[in-house]
Amino acid sequence: MLLHDASVTAVLFDVDGTLIDSVDAHARAWTEALRTWGHDVAFETVRRQIGKGADQLLPVFLSRQEIEKVGDDLQAWRGRLFQRRYLPHLKAFPAVRPLLERLIADGKRIGLASSAPQDELAEYKKIAGIEDLIGSQTAADDAERSKPHPDIFEAALAKLGHPDPASVVVVGDTPYDAEAAAKAQLRSIGVLCGGWPEQDLLRAGCSMVVRDPAALLARYARIADNAR
Repeated sequence: MLLHDASVTAVLFDVDGTLIDSVDAHARAWTEALRTWGHDVAFETVRRQIGKGADQLLPVFLSRQEIEKVGDDLQAWRGRLFQRRYLPHLKAFPAVRPLLERLIADGKRIGLASSAPQDELAEYKKIAGIEDLIGSQTAADDAERSKPHPDIFEAALAKLGHPDPASVVVVGDTPYDAEAAAKAQLRSIGVLCGGWPEQDLLRAGCSMVVRDPAALLARYARIADNAR
């Protein structure tokens, strides 16, 4: 298994759809925001864009002129809607904290690499009960471009002290995570709990795919314990 490679010293986790069950909530908030600004887009169409930041998502649905005129207002309205209506009801996927605890116990550093704003990321850590486990984190403000560009992972590597990319593994739920990781010369593991099909994740560059954090922990622990 990739995480058992002796060279791996750090693991970077995406958050939305990987650690927190939030993809549908984000898609609903974006769908409502787009409709409010005159773009009636199907929920599933929007959902397939979740994992990107607003800088990459808005151009899929709005023209450059529209983004210049209303993009900031639309994005701010969506953010307020998400935090008021959806954020209080989000939950972490099972076994997130045990997974991180096990990796840390085995000497691996943990980082978060998310397109979420810093305030949302702080709430996610509380929801997952992992505030005390995170060594470093990058959020939307730390990168000029969001996934599938590599900026967020490059910023995360800088916060880790510029380790050899071969020593760092990314865990994410979308092809955008895998594509961004590959551009930063990082290997990636895909999780299915964000809703993307396994073949899409593998095609985007994931070295392996598991169901969710609980399955990743079970597989990792089984192999590690059998090796002792």
